[in-house]
Amino acid sequence: MPLQRVAIPHRPRHCRVHEHQFGIRKLDALKVSPGHRPQDLGTRLSLLRGILPIVRRGVPIRFHGMTEHRLRPLLNPRSIAVVGASANRESFGWSSWQAIREIGYSGELFLVNPRYDDIDGERCYGDIASIGRPVEHAMLNVSNPRLEKVFDEAIAAGVKAVTIFASCYVENDGDPPLLERLKCKAREASLLVCGGNGAGFVNREEKVQVTLAGGRSSLEVGPITLISQSGSIYLGMLQTDGRLGFNLTVTSGQEVAVTAGDYMDYALGLESTRAIGLVLETVRDAAGFRQMATRALERGVPVVAIKFARTPESIRMAQTHSGALAGNDAAYDAVFRHHAVQRVDDVDALIATLQMAVQPRRFWPGGIVALTDSGGEREHLVDLAHRHEVPFAAISNDTTRRLAACLEHGLEATNPVDAWGTGNNFVDIYTECWDALMSDPSSAAGLWVADIRDFDVFRTPCIEPARMIAERTGKPMCFANCVPAGVVHEKARELAAAGVPLIDGLNAAVTAFSRMLALRDHRPMQPPEAPADDVIADWRKRLAEGGALDEAEGLALVRDFGCATTEPVIVESESDVMDAAKRFDGPMVLKTAMSGHHHKSDVAGVRLGIEDKGALLEAWQEMASRLGPRALVAPMVPSGVEMMFGLVHDETFGPLVLVAAGGVLAEVVDDSLLAVPPLDADAALALIDRLKAGRLLDGVRGRPASDRRALAEMLARFSVLVASLGDMISELDLNPVIAGADGAIAVDALVVANA
Repeated sequence: MPLQRVAIPHRPRHCRVHEHQFGIRKLDALKVSPGHRPQDLGTRLSLLRGILPIVRRGVPIRFHGMTEHRLRPLLNPRSIAVVGASANRESFGWSSWQAIREIGYSGELFLVNPRYDDIDGERCYGDIASIGRPVEHAMLNVSNPRLEKVFDEAIAAGVKAVTIFASCYVENDGDPPLLERLKCKAREASLLVCGGNGAGFVNREEKVQVTLAGGRSSLEVGPITLISQSGSIYLGMLQTDGRLGFNLTVTSGQEVAVTAGDYMDYALGLESTRAIGLVLETVRDAAGFRQMATRALERGVPVVAIKFARTPESIRMAQTHSGALAGNDAAYDAVFRHHAVQRVDDVDALIATLQMAVQPRRFWPGGIVALTDSGGEREHLVDLAHRHEVPFAAISNDTTRRLAACLEHGLEATNPVDAWGTGNNFVDIYTECWDALMSDPSSAAGLWVADIRDFDVFRTPCIEPARMIAERTGKPMCFANCVPAGVVHEKARELAAAGVPLIDGLNAAVTAFSRMLALRDHRPMQPPEAPADDVIADWRKRLAEGGALDEAEGLALVRDFGCATTEPVIVESESDVMDAAKRFDGPMVLKTAMSGHHHKSDVAGVRLGIEDKGALLEAWQEMASRLGPRALVAPMVPSGVEMMFGLVHDETFGPLVLVAAGGVLAEVVDDSLLAVPPLDADAALALIDRLKAGRLLDGVRGRPASDRRALAEMLARFSVLVASLGDMISELDLNPVIAGADGAIAVDALVVANA
């Protein structure tokens, strides 16, 4: 049941008591934000005054959130030293410490610069040590050549956190370079570092602004946390015409000692956080990032990310720009999808998706409804929706009749609807159409395409009816400019306050709807059970021996995880060959089993369609003369669509599952996808459906359709193998996996243990 906030006298801003709506079962929590600890006597008395009336009513109280967050000295310090403060009003040394004043920072502020005795009437110290008492946070507003010396002075003075704006690169540097030296020193000293190569941070909840310059954005507390590895994109996003409101904004930069995942952890401890936006070149702490993405999903906080460095050239730039190891982009897709991190392709879509993420209503089941005032806009919208796989609601007959009753002659009563006509009585027509669409049982949310500008009075009368309809139906909606306006400050703020975003650009709006629908439809995995512990232990023991498993052993490993495979027999002599021929009824396959031949077809080590024991013996004799006597014999599997399952070791995220077109297509067709193991059958099926080769499974040129479900279930079981043993295997391929009308079966396995 919902909780009612009960204010505590004197400190309501950061000390809150939540009581059950009906007041008799339980008190949910006493929540203290990460930047505060109720240590002083006044605060403790305030807490008691708020709690005692509830205790008297017999409501049990459970306390939590009292532990100070480890980033508190960085993001909410009790004292700040501005190293490099300047009296030059045109310099960053001036504007950076003025920005701290501007936000209303209540802690101690010290200016440090050996060239001044005072700046603007404020005492200026020669260095941090001269301050003579502990300082929690030092803003290092110095150039690269001076950075390491000042960094060392901060550590020596017992500073707990620093912010670095410099790029951390110097000419004629040594080995290790400056950036790596700073990382090592920060690690040894347990020093928290924001940056380098960033623009600092603004903690609006706690009134802390550590930036090169203030005045760049609203300082009101909003619902969005922005964490960016790019300083310029960060600064641009802070000025979005009133469309976005922030509680915490951070440029993590090169992440010398604090990563994006760490900042996510802090943000998720703030009650005001309703969405997190990420601007990433790389993820430097994969485990921490994934843990925070899971926590955000559990807490119902959407995470929206734009990830740069997707191409070889941009990856090279990322490495030179911020020291980022950008990684395999397909791996990022897999991890984002697994954790419901909503990935977008550009900054416009990032802004739009964050707008939709924090509007006050949740997406309903069904598709979207849309209203336009142009046939061309409607066609453009339909094309974009197809590209982004956004479904339109299949409206009911009643809704269709309502539309037809109010639309002018010649306009189609359908979804999406172009309602303009001649423009006569357009406000009433638009309002009735919008009410009909939003009220339809199959509508999940609404998109009203209308080019709104601050100076425009033409569409203004539509805003209030639309807002009231959204509120009455309880469904989210937005207005979207088909043609980006550039500046729509007043209308954007007015609509945002009404819980109706104004999105600038139709492609951005459709992207936002696609991401919100994906978030709505995300569900937890229910993968198949792993084999018994003793089975896994036996295979771990075998893999610890190293080297390649022969094909028969590799297939046995796969079978132990529930995957269907052929069951070949090993032969090393003519008598073995004759015995093997008696075991199989029908055509047979002969393959070399000599070590060193991982890709058997490359050395003519495979013979297919052998009909009888004589032909089998002859084939074995020829192959033994060239490659050696050890071989395996297996039954031929009926033809079908050849697929491939594999293991990929990503440098950032570790073992991932690969599914791709198999057989010879694996070598020549770029058609593969990665996923985080383990999968369940539904997730595996969705993955297969996204492959180009997935269309072959439907049957082409008279071939029967393959059993997709059986293939998906086999992929799910294979993913459990990867999750259980992937850390001990350097190479693992099932190629091909034959998908036929009666199921799926693996006919070849390559398994190489770590050296």
